[in-house]
Amino acid sequence: MTDRRADSPHDRATGAARGDGIIAAARQAKGRGPAPVHLWNPPYCGEMDLEIRADGRWIHEGSPIGRPEMVRLFASVLKREGDRFFLVTPVEKLGIRVQDAPFLAVDADIGADEIRFVTNVGDTVVAGPENAIRVEDRDGAPRPYVHVRGGLDALIDRKTFYRLVEAATQDGAGRLVLRSHGASFALEG
Repeated sequence: MTDRRADSPHDRATGAARGDGIIAAARQAKGRGPAPVHLWNPPYCGEMDLEIRADGRWIHEGSPIGRPEMVRLFASVLKREGDRFFLVTPVEKLGIRVQDAPFLAVDADIGADEIRFVTNVGDTVVAGPENAIRVEDRDGAPRPYVHVRGGLDALIDRKTFYRLVEAATQDGAGRLVLRSHGASFALEG
């Protein structure tokens, strides 16, 4: 992986131009939800110094992005390919780093047969066959996730996970299970 940080004023201007395309594409999608990134296969243009931390913070060039609107704009053009994450437009693709999942599920409305999550970037996702809830064991601790879109997951925050555990019922094998839109999701192995 190449780190293409801009060093000279010319390089910084070129880097800004690359980022401007990402920002323009994201702004066009504003209010309409995520851009159709699954339809775009632009050439790889290098790495952007952007990291999404496990706690949901988006860090650009070592500083947190303080404007939630900017985070939402970038999130709308986020794409996953294998284990890599990119910000994409129809004409460019910039690699970024993601520590865990790109989003956090920060709240959930838990109904009889529907669990509706809200993410830290304002997405709403209903758990079901296409948006599964899963729990992974990482270093002996459960890490709960819900699929959001296009291979992008949200880590379910602690308070929301505790609420899910309280709402779960036991299945025939004694496991805690949630149900949403006709699908069942085990909260334990």
